[in-house]
Amino acid sequence: MAHPKHKISSTRRDKRRTHYKAVAPTLSTCSNCGVATLYHRVCPECGFYRGKAAIDKSAE
Repeated sequence: MAHPKHKISSTRRDKRRTHYKAVAPTLSTCSNCGVATLYHRVCPECGFYRGKAAIDKSAE
């Protein structure tokens, strides 16, 4: 099994890991009801997607 020749310092290790972070999802506003929704998703409140009814929410 391979073993490292030198210890990797905590600073060097942490510099490599600086880009490991969570990003907040991009939100858009629904053109029909104005609620914040994820991009490329049907609005969970009114059921519209890109100005057209995708899901009939009146049945619920």
